[in-house]
Amino acid sequence: MYTFKGLLTENGWMENAFVKLDDAGNISELKTVETPEGEYVDGYVLPGFQNAHSHAFQYAMCGLAEYFEGSEVPDDFWSWRDAMYRIALSLSPEQMEDVAAMLYAEMLRNGYTSVAEFHYVHHDKDGKAYQNLSEMGERLVAAAERVGIRITLIPMFYQKGNFGTEPYDLQRRFISKNIEDYYQLLEASKQSIKFYDKANLAVGSHSLRAVQKEDLIESSLLAKDYPFHIHIAEQLKEIKDSVDFYGKRPAEWLLENCDVNENFNLIHCTHLEDNEVEGIAKSGANIVLCPSTEGNLGDGRFRFKDYQKFGGNWSIGTDSQICVNPLEDLRLLDYGQRIYTHRRDTFFQPNQGDSGFNALKTAWKSGRKSMAFENENFFKVGQSFDAVVIDAKAPLIATSSLKNLCNTIVYSSDSSHLLGTIVTGKWVVRNGKHENYEDVRQGFVKSINEIKIR
Repeated sequence: MYTFKGLLTENGWMENAFVKLDDAGNISELKTVETPEGEYVDGYVLPGFQNAHSHAFQYAMCGLAEYFEGSEVPDDFWSWRDAMYRIALSLSPEQMEDVAAMLYAEMLRNGYTSVAEFHYVHHDKDGKAYQNLSEMGERLVAAAERVGIRITLIPMFYQKGNFGTEPYDLQRRFISKNIEDYYQLLEASKQSIKFYDKANLAVGSHSLRAVQKEDLIESSLLAKDYPFHIHIAEQLKEIKDSVDFYGKRPAEWLLENCDVNENFNLIHCTHLEDNEVEGIAKSGANIVLCPSTEGNLGDGRFRFKDYQKFGGNWSIGTDSQICVNPLEDLRLLDYGQRIYTHRRDTFFQPNQGDSGFNALKTAWKSGRKSMAFENENFFKVGQSFDAVVIDAKAPLIATSSLKNLCNTIVYSSDSSHLLGTIVTGKWVVRNGKHENYEDVRQGFVKSINEIKIR
């Protein structure tokens, strides 16, 4: 049992919020009390943040792609990608688990309680399938279990090197040769999530360039049963290559050839035309934005304001792990728009002027849906209690009115203001430290030193 100074609901703040839990960590009672019951926490409770797009292995290369030699360096997304491939070729299953566990512990420290793992490092270093086709995916689930984060494993269909070309050698760990191979991987992945009760499964094709037309269309039909994820329209070269190959831009082709609906999760969508912005929004699909990665890679700017006019759904993700702080990414998303629009109303909605609340709610609801989790209410009886707790004594928090508290949190807080993170009713991070931090840290350091990539 807990009593918190405040708890955020869809209708505003509940003061002196009492949360009673059952043995499974689900909420059995939620109400306002005059006298605290159970553990009193002088903090404000938000629903745990939802990380809708992650490549865990890329945490191993954070900070390594910024050093350049020579007077002229042709560095862009595509040169960065080659470096990323080499990291992907370096990790053993054990090292993958250690890297992911450290990353997921850091996500929890920053308030994420769920992660969608867009996973495509499937095979061994020679490109051969493991005896367990989902060996690497299972390591990601094991890492999530070690630290207590919810995970949706998304084994990705990755078939080609580019539009109509065979895969490159550097991609050998990713490849399913045909749709039947992918279905076998998916079946193995179903088994890999069974041992961890906080794990879900989703599906996807890596991108238009990475899967041939007929197989991409067929794989997209899986969206009737699972959330479907795909990278799309991230890079200008990708747009050009798609036009050259299909005669269509990537998002345009997808809308015309697949039944894009509310179960689709389109990652990045950096470069869209008017008809694509409107078409995606009206389809009910979710666009997953990764502001720190999109900025770091020089991808470009998503047309957020235009998309919002049509009521489009969106969430956030960490992608390359260059930043794992959801508050920073929400701010970067907002400020990137302000620079171009010269307006300060990025998250404004008609008759809903609380920008901080709007950002929190939309990112949470769409993020939950992208991971096949219930998303009707932040907190309700019968639902697992997953939360991040903000320190009520932090100076700006302590002096904020409840009316403006969401804005104070989103625009003025950082990880130092977090008292901790709770998953299924249990503190997994408290006072800035994960409960298994030292064990996880030692495993990470050992693995990184073994592969000598830093």
